[in-house]
Amino acid sequence: MYETSTLRDKLKLFTVILIPILITQVSMYLMNFFDTVMSGRAGAIDLAGVAIGSSLWVPIFTGINGVLIAITPIIAQLIGAKEDDDIPRKVQQGIYLSIALAIIILVIGTLILTPILNAMDLEPAVRYTAKYYLVSLSLGIVPLFVFNTVRSFIDALGQTRISMMIILTSLPLNLVFNYIFIFGKLGLPAFGGIGAGIATAITYWLICLIALGTIYKIHPFKEFNLFSQWVKPSLIEWWEQLKIGIPIGFSIFFETSIFAAITLLMSVFSTYTIAAHQAAMNFASLLYMLPLSVGMALTIAVGFEVGGKRFLDARTYSYIGIFIGLAIAVFAGLVLFVFNGPVAKLYNTNPDVVALTKQFIYFAIFYQLADAIGAPIQGALRGYKDVNVTLITSLVSYWLIGLPTGWLLATYTSLEPFGYWVGIIVGLSTGAIALLVRLLYLQKKFPAKSKAQAPV
Repeated sequence: MYETSTLRDKLKLFTVILIPILITQVSMYLMNFFDTVMSGRAGAIDLAGVAIGSSLWVPIFTGINGVLIAITPIIAQLIGAKEDDDIPRKVQQGIYLSIALAIIILVIGTLILTPILNAMDLEPAVRYTAKYYLVSLSLGIVPLFVFNTVRSFIDALGQTRISMMIILTSLPLNLVFNYIFIFGKLGLPAFGGIGAGIATAITYWLICLIALGTIYKIHPFKEFNLFSQWVKPSLIEWWEQLKIGIPIGFSIFFETSIFAAITLLMSVFSTYTIAAHQAAMNFASLLYMLPLSVGMALTIAVGFEVGGKRFLDARTYSYIGIFIGLAIAVFAGLVLFVFNGPVAKLYNTNPDVVALTKQFIYFAIFYQLADAIGAPIQGALRGYKDVNVTLITSLVSYWLIGLPTGWLLATYTSLEPFGYWVGIIVGLSTGAIALLVRLLYLQKKFPAKSKAQAPV
């Protein structure tokens, strides 16, 4: 990151930061995308099992990842304030915290996974696939969380191309591992959907090792000497990150868990309906990586400017991000509208599943419009380290407005499973409006504070 003085320079720098993040996020999500698509090729049971497993895992992963990415605004503001000496300690404590959180998730998962799956109205084969998909995936949780902490440090320095190269290197390997373990190649048995979990866990170990080697050997990361003088774990340091990370994590958890809750509520419908819902949601979530990447880039740019008390520059970056988010929303909507048929056939060739998937995709067009506005605004707010209001907004808009609306429509109208998607649209739209109001408030507050403090 560096200071800019003109709108053109800001657009150029923001694009340089954004494009690698975008490629990285899309590539990371493609791992889950290919898990689902390739499992669907193994059969509807495998697709439904991976769908249920993903619905339980994704909210947990994204919620914890929200805690871990708190490192990004912390490091970005330190760089903006030219306080580089504090960075190694922050990163080391972040790595400790990521390992501790991974261990906690593994212990809790061991205790509650089977009871949760047994409480669901699933076919035995679907329940079996979901359980062992998650058991296999859990072998890669520790390296995944460590990688996300290291990646947050890399991105906060503005070196987003490095994260991109790491993921682009690992993605083809993930495809190969999926092919081997799902379909039974090289003398191995065909694990079906469970094989997708094995493949992804192996990939998580690879990207973690590559990332650690990168910050140890490559400029400019090696200049921070992150591994030369390790400090002891500090609960005080952890709490500093958790104060920012917990609201971010819960905010993301409330958003992603509503999709998981809806998938679980839809277990009363047929296996084909579950498979079609998950297929449409999977592809729409892939498109969501676009505005999410804008939000992550905004966290870096806004955090850097706020750290240097350049609040007008932070405001400009916020507007740039929101505009790009809107443009992306239009593009993604056109993709979903024009290619709904080919997209549906990517996941399953069963005519009933394809027809249902196409119907769900039409609803996805509208829900991703709201997401494309809300995600960049959340990223800008994280740059200000303003996270508590986002937490409350997520809880209210998704769980107190969106989910009840969806349940009522699904239960008491002819929309049935599609009613839940209408509820998602309502919740996301409400949240986006509330977050925009909060951002506009901060933009008025911070310049005023800056001018008041200027004479000091």
